[in-house]
Amino acid sequence: MDLLNTLVDKGLRREPPTRDEALAVLATSDDDVLDVVAAAGRVRRHWFGRRVKLNYLVNLKSGLCPEDCSYCSQRLGSTAGILKYTWLKPEQASQAAAAGLAGGAKRVCLVASGRGPTDRDVARVSDTIKAIKEQNEGVEVCACLGLLSDGQAERLRDAGADAYNHNLNTSEGTYERITTTHTYADRVDTVRKAHGAGLSACSGLIAGMGESDADLVDVVFALRELDPDSVPVNFLIPFEGTPLAKEWNLTPQRCLRVLAMVRFVCPDAEVRIAGGREVHLRTLQPLALHLANSLFLGDYLTSEGQAGKADLEMIADAGFEVEGTGEVTLPRHRVTAGDRGTSPAATSSAGCASSAESVCGPGVPAAGGEASDGSAAGPGCGPCGGHGGTTGQDAPAVPAARTAPPAAVGATDVADEAGSTGVPKARTDLVAVRRRGAGTDVAPNA
Repeated sequence: MDLLNTLVDKGLRREPPTRDEALAVLATSDDDVLDVVAAAGRVRRHWFGRRVKLNYLVNLKSGLCPEDCSYCSQRLGSTAGILKYTWLKPEQASQAAAAGLAGGAKRVCLVASGRGPTDRDVARVSDTIKAIKEQNEGVEVCACLGLLSDGQAERLRDAGADAYNHNLNTSEGTYERITTTHTYADRVDTVRKAHGAGLSACSGLIAGMGESDADLVDVVFALRELDPDSVPVNFLIPFEGTPLAKEWNLTPQRCLRVLAMVRFVCPDAEVRIAGGREVHLRTLQPLALHLANSLFLGDYLTSEGQAGKADLEMIADAGFEVEGTGEVTLPRHRVTAGDRGTSPAATSSAGCASSAESVCGPGVPAAGGEASDGSAAGPGCGPCGGHGGTTGQDAPAVPAARTAPPAAVGATDVADEAGSTGVPKARTDLVAVRRRGAGTDVAPNA
């Protein structure tokens, strides 16, 4: 397919696709989805090899948010039966983080519900960051606390934070349909504050909220312009008790196309499979590893995820490897020690928004392993060297795509998903409220 060949060539050069090309990826048919995955997989392997970075969420404060984000189970007016608790103490948060790190995570994401932190909250989180770093050498810490005021990003950086997450979530044109208590511009401002403070910016989106293809392309191109180092891709979990509870708009194939489009637009950024992968990708999760180089291990903020052991087995069975704490996530042209942050995740300003040629040069292996010729939640809600692989022309392993659906899904369910109506089936049976880990006395999933 000429489109895919063009996108691969551009991705290896860090050249952005056109809007029409990005839209064309989303418009491809289910018959072509493996071709799309194979093409985007070449770009992923070129920059990141077969490494998968594991991240672990710690929900520092759950529920009771004054914002009205329609997608969020912690929102104002939500009747979802989620855990609700106030701030964890630094030692509690550190203990929760230790479980994820023991499971293989190299980054801990500290998240708190709310519009944004007070200065006292920043001090509290700073103590938590210091506690985690003192007990875990080499760990990366990302904070996600909502809208930042002047000076707060700098205080988090000084406390040892490596990164700050604040998602754009959807396009500017549709933002008012999703949230009314803050603006799209507020979110952009916070991402820029993180950049300006020398933190590694993490900002992504939520797919499946009823948006159009054009909306998805708009938000991904806006993210490219902001140039975050990490781009989490969430798939809406339609919690009962929220305004978007009936928005079941995604199929596994649709999710793969969204991830592929993000990879083509931000070829050398860390693309992270975030909330909702178990609900919407289901048995096709292994295919998504050919597109994204990062995921969350275990549970999410208010919902349960796949068992941590199952995540590790999935990564190994699909032919990938967990990224170690001594490995640098980003390609070397994005990494300049001391420019943005001080950890291995610190990066230069020449990021996914740059169309410059690869500094590796034609035919020279990039940081990810393949040669450049193609061989070898409210504002405070986070849902926020490898080995050479197969040759660029090889399609990814596809056993998961041919796997029979789990026993809980009958033949009628599968037919409904791909039926003549074109309406995905609601899979409320896959949405489980988190009842373990942070804020509970039950051992975490890690």
